[in-house]
Amino acid sequence: MNEMKLLEIKDLNKSFDDKQILKDINLSISEGKIVGLLGKNGAGKTTLIKLINDLLTPTSGTVMIKGEKVGVESKKVISYLPERTYLNKQMKVSEVIDYFADFYDNFDIEKAKKLLIDLDLDINQKLSKMSKGMQEKVQLVLVMSRIADLYILDEPLGGVDPATRDYILDTILTNFNDGASVIISTHLISDIERILDEVIFIDKGKIILQSDADKLRNKEKLSIDEIFRRMFKC
Repeated sequence: MNEMKLLEIKDLNKSFDDKQILKDINLSISEGKIVGLLGKNGAGKTTLIKLINDLLTPTSGTVMIKGEKVGVESKKVISYLPERTYLNKQMKVSEVIDYFADFYDNFDIEKAKKLLIDLDLDINQKLSKMSKGMQEKVQLVLVMSRIADLYILDEPLGGVDPATRDYILDTILTNFNDGASVIISTHLISDIERILDEVIFIDKGKIILQSDADKLRNKEKLSIDEIFRRMFKC
């Protein structure tokens, strides 16, 4: 019996006008994995993520979550952290939490409050009074407080300092439920390398490599970051 994949993408292509952004993408992700979607800026990571989240329509090919095409149902089981902040800056953190709790059946308010304390965030503060890094932490708390099957984090470490990065990675590691998977899209590979089970290298809209992280390191006798730099000469 074939194990059903949490995410399965077949022959996926995406073009905007006459520019092809993604070319013949085939990949699958099982349950219980932390997967790095790794590529330089402009490689197609965000476009791929938007297709998985049903925010864009494929030019051709399919994206399946738990055996079903993406759509209304898949949005209930995917918790997505976009690259840019989308929250109303005039709201207090507590108001944003209430809003999420109303909007998502699978939002765990108690977990959110605990994470806010862990990340040293004030629930009564307005977002407009927070630094960019603090706002990013609030967004991460919101995303990780949903009891989802798939968490997709697009550049979750962009605006924060290195010490906070480690803290955020530990937050991600310890806050997704058994059987769920996490996709982290980033170009900051050395920062997230230690938590990855699998890696997907994407370049110029094509998947160059999908591998178990430890097997790849053992085979090449290099870190994922070094392998990436060697492959892409960066």
